[in-house]
Amino acid sequence: MSYIARISNLTKTFNDKEVISNVNMNIKKGEIYGFLGPNGAGKTTIMKMMTNLIKPTGGEIEMFGEKLTDSSYEVLKRIGSIIEYPIFYQKLTARENLELHCEYMGYYDAKAIDKALELVNLKDINSKAVKEFSLGMKQRLGIARAIVTKPELLILDEPINGLDPIGIKEIRNLFKMLCKEYGMTMLISTHILGEIEQIADTIGVINKGRLLEEVSMNVIREKTTDYIEIVTMDYKKTAYVLENHLNISNFRVIDNDIIRIYEEKVSQTDISKTLILNDVAIESINRKNSSLEDYFMNLLNGEVTNA
Repeated sequence: MSYIARISNLTKTFNDKEVISNVNMNIKKGEIYGFLGPNGAGKTTIMKMMTNLIKPTGGEIEMFGEKLTDSSYEVLKRIGSIIEYPIFYQKLTARENLELHCEYMGYYDAKAIDKALELVNLKDINSKAVKEFSLGMKQRLGIARAIVTKPELLILDEPINGLDPIGIKEIRNLFKMLCKEYGMTMLISTHILGEIEQIADTIGVINKGRLLEEVSMNVIREKTTDYIEIVTMDYKKTAYVLENHLNISNFRVIDNDIIRIYEEKVSQTDISKTLILNDVAIESINRKNSSLEDYFMNLLNGEVTNA
């Protein structure tokens, strides 16, 4: 198995406080790796260490088969990135910003600039200065800058910030295409779990500087289960009816107004009918499938096991 990046026992300390603790990550060539965690969990700090913006306190980062050092300039040429908010020369156009970027990257291909702007739908704004761009347009330009040199690895920190739903779908499809047709490997952090669920091959979940799990999306999908979700204003009475009138014990109360039933053979119609006959007011009852968001929240709450 070929790896683009391998991180071993990575640690970072700021002002005597350890913010990254013995993190191990393995990013396979040609995959999309979804990097998930709450705000402040350490995602951006790790991405900054992978791009040599800050130095680790301990551990090792291996990129393209060689250890990342202070002099790894050639390695960094093979990486495109957005770390936090993309910064540009505000008085210049999108094209002029990309030309400058290609110049200091030592990459000379005018057609590549046209293609990158086309891919992010910024092709027809050549005369507009970046200072006139919306947040979403600046985010698109940041993605264009990250991909213009056709890097082997993309490191993208919240790349769909500021985009509307149509823009998010366009960029999602772009990432799929870049991975499939260009062979780019991607490390993407995001808080929009529904989006990363649609494109990621592997998920890494970090919290409080520690990597909780690194797992294939296929494994997560195998662990997901169907359930019936009831929204009710009286969860205690609902739970009583489920146990004593329907003999259902495999259920869970969530936030005092949602009950999820995990019995495989139970009928949604029977549940609804029995609750109504016993004067239980229900706002809704639906059959659902657990998602990456459910898995993620359970992992943060310590409810996921590797069994």
